[in-house]
Amino acid sequence: MNRLSTDQQVALLVRGCEHVYTVDELKDRLSKGKRLRVKLGMDPTAPDLTLGHMVVLRKLRQFQDLGHKAVLIIGDYTAMIGDPTGRTKTRPILTEAEIKTNAATYLSQAGKVLDLDKDKLEVRYNSEWLNPMTCADVIKLMSEMTVARMLERDTFAKRQAEGREIFLHELLYPLMQGRDSVAIQSDVELGGTDQTFNNLCGRDLQRNAGQPPQIVMVLPLLIGTDGKNKMSKSLGNYIAVTDPPGEMFGKVMRIPDELMRNYFELLTDIPEEEIALLTDRSQINPRDGKETLAKTIITQYHSADAASAAAEEFRRVHGGGSTGLPDEIPDVSVPSEKITDGKISPIDLITHCLDEKSRSEARRLVAERGVRLNGSVIEDPNTPIAVQSGDILQRGKRRFVRLRLS
Repeated sequence: MNRLSTDQQVALLVRGCEHVYTVDELKDRLSKGKRLRVKLGMDPTAPDLTLGHMVVLRKLRQFQDLGHKAVLIIGDYTAMIGDPTGRTKTRPILTEAEIKTNAATYLSQAGKVLDLDKDKLEVRYNSEWLNPMTCADVIKLMSEMTVARMLERDTFAKRQAEGREIFLHELLYPLMQGRDSVAIQSDVELGGTDQTFNNLCGRDLQRNAGQPPQIVMVLPLLIGTDGKNKMSKSLGNYIAVTDPPGEMFGKVMRIPDELMRNYFELLTDIPEEEIALLTDRSQINPRDGKETLAKTIITQYHSADAASAAAEEFRRVHGGGSTGLPDEIPDVSVPSEKITDGKISPIDLITHCLDEKSRSEARRLVAERGVRLNGSVIEDPNTPIAVQSGDILQRGKRRFVRLRLS
């Protein structure tokens, strides 16, 4: 039973949010004791969820814990359009079979964060109300927004300025996502900063339909392990929810130090004052702070035992200290033309990143088991190996570089 005051609930819910439209509306609805319908839409465009997806799912769980109803919308219909957000070119359209396969994994992975009790979670597929729409319905929907307003959106404005094509079906995406809000009569919608335009579109459509406009709560995008871009599988800078504990631990330990606070705030429930200590380099070695972060995250998605085992294995493989890694590791850019399907030739990797001038010398290093990737010995010079931004390449005991995919 929720025993928090309205002000305490508001403080909890707005923590970590980039913006709330509006805090006053949220406070007003919470003060009335109404059970809110809190919407989160997810298009099943890939089979696995990353820690980036968990940011909004964790916020949705907070609403559940306060007694509200989470409404998870699987965008099986909108996935066939493809969200143009942040895209410099049109997304490829997925087949119905691909969408069904991806959607099936979403729920099991989301269940690592959400309470799946039917009284606390409602799962809907937006094909329920979008598929039956007639041509007249679509035209009416399109009449609710001007072309000028749509082109104000940064994604479209950038493409237009660069002379890139914008297809008509892409203009429908924000309207259809907004139509979801009308269909389920949401009180609150959650989304990343890249979804602000789409979420606010839902507010407009609800107002036009005579419904109270939903409160929009925008959360920051989780930066990927490269320290530069939004976490994304396509950029190779991701940590998947399904990653084994050891792999997850290693990826967290390799994030740039400046990302630690961001990860603590968005991915854990650790109090702010403790986060301040764990990220203060004058008080604690960043390696120790990252170990706490890695163990906290792994405990959430696996178990405390798995977290402890992963930490122990990481220390064993890397040897000495908390991680065996130097405090400062130089970055080395890996050209995209050397990578195929996320993999690179070990010889190309060594000659480019470790400054070995001779390919025969690179082969000798591999034969002598003198090169490691993320602590694992590279054993076969002829078999391409998977790499991603943030990986640590090591020669001997003293030469370390951090890979950045370009």
